[in-house]
Amino acid sequence: MTEKTNSDPRLRQDIHNSDIPLVCLACEARHGGICGALAPQQLLELSKHTQRTAHARDVDLSVTALPADMYSNILGGVVKLTKIMPDGRQQIVGLQFAPDFLGRPFSENGDIVAEAATNIRLCSFPKSVIEKIIKETPEMEHRLHEQHMRELDEARDWMLTLGRKNAIEKVASFIHMLVSHIDPEKADNVSDIEISLPLKRADIADFLGLTIETVSRQVTNLRKKGVIEVNDRKSIIVADREKLARIANQGG
Repeated sequence: MTEKTNSDPRLRQDIHNSDIPLVCLACEARHGGICGALAPQQLLELSKHTQRTAHARDVDLSVTALPADMYSNILGGVVKLTKIMPDGRQQIVGLQFAPDFLGRPFSENGDIVAEAATNIRLCSFPKSVIEKIIKETPEMEHRLHEQHMRELDEARDWMLTLGRKNAIEKVASFIHMLVSHIDPEKADNVSDIEISLPLKRADIADFLGLTIETVSRQVTNLRKKGVIEVNDRKSIIVADREKLARIANQGG
């Protein structure tokens, strides 16, 4: 499913007398994402080339949403990154959340496949436009650098998870990662946080280096410890976030 947004060039004067395109004013990811580094006129120029689309779960985004000449911001949902080996074997190597930027300016990375782990919404724009703006805007380049460094830190943390943590720590780390990326407004002052699982049990097992049976057993252990409640196979409620973090890092 694709729903294109009108790149409405109309402007609105806010209390700071700044001209922000209407499509950007309504954007959930503008302040937290790379676009937050842009001046109103740059946002206006970018908005002339943007396209908003919605994609169903399990869609290969490299085919439908991320052609070779486009980048995207994630507005909502979770994107699964998978690395493909020459013989066809594959491994899930990461997850991306709103307002992450999909793509690597000025470099090629053709062996990573981006797939919609959940229903997602994207804001896409031509590579040529975004790379021109990056060259003109050091702050935007800085934000991209920060995201790449964050992804590197997360990859190192995940190496620790896979190499040194036991089964319950791995499952707790996975759930804690999901909780850490939900909308902050939904997490504030809420004792029970409901999250949708973006991966099927088989994919969770693959991501954690465990068997499906072990994942199910550790989910049950976390439930018995009062850390989570299981709604169904697609969602859980985190009842004790602090204890979840302790188990993820210490196992107890």
